[in-house]
Formats: sequence, structure tokens, C-alpha cells
Amino acid sequence: MKRIALFPGSFDPFTRGHEDIVLRGLQLFDEVIIGIGRNARKERYFPLEQITELVESAFRYQPAVSVINYDDLTANVARNIGAKFLLRGLRNTTDFEYENGISQVNRYVYEDVETVFLITSPHLAPISSSIIRDLHRYGQDVNEFLPYQLGKAEKM
Repeated sequence: MKRIALFPGSFDPFTRGHEDIVLRGLQLFDEVIIGIGRNARKERYFPLEQITELVESAFRYQPAVSVINYDDLTANVARNIGAKFLLRGLRNTTDFEYENGISQVNRYVYEDVETVFLITSPHLAPISSSIIRDLHRYGQDVNEFLPYQLGKAEKM
């Protein structure tokens, strides 16, 4: 049976830290599906369609990686696509506290799903999507933090 992992998140934007988790996840799973979720409580900085295209282009040479968009409970999406694993990255203890609660709820919704946590590589741990958004918003070049190229200081 194929070991499929769903890597869910809002990915606004998708960073080198996220890329690190996907590439390391490929060592554990046959397939990693990056699930870009819609969050009704958050307005996106970067349009979903464009981030989806950029992430797809970043993994164009990785046939075991695909990208989907979704607007549902993550556990339901995992069940629907046949993923028995949720892949998550942890930068620090704050991430763990947050992710632990979510993993419990996901298990409640879909009892066959296991959440697998990977610790972010140390050199990538300081990178967060919110920091990148702030830098970009104020005209800074953020391309070194991303696995694709964004135009400087122009909202996508």
C-alpha cells in the first residue's frame, strides 16, 4: 500500500522551510501532497491561485509531490485523498503546542490518520510566512527565503 502524506497549511507564502519538510518527507513517504487550505478567518496576502502555481513549479521535477487546494477539514481531505499521514513541521515549542492540539482533533475526525512531525532544519527555523509577508509588504527582497522567485515589493 502506498504511503501518502498530506502536508496541509495556508502557505501564505510557501517558504524554504516548508520545502525542507516536503523533501525530507519524501524519505518517509511514497507521495507527499501539499494541501493549500482556505482559512475563512484569514485574508490571504498572496492570491491562492498564484501561490499554487509557484509551489507546483518549485516541485516540477519531483513526481512524488503534488499540490491541491481545499476548503474543508484537513482530516476529511486526508481521508478523501487516501492519505493516512499528515506531515507537519515544527520550528519551536510554540509550534508543538499549537500542532499537538490540531493533531488530536484530526485524529478525532479521522481515526486512521497519524500526524508526523519533523523538526525544521536549524538554518531554516527562523523563517516564517508572516515574517516574509512583512518583509515583502515593505519592499524587501524575500527570494532567498522561497523556493521560487517573487517580484520585489509587488503584491501578487
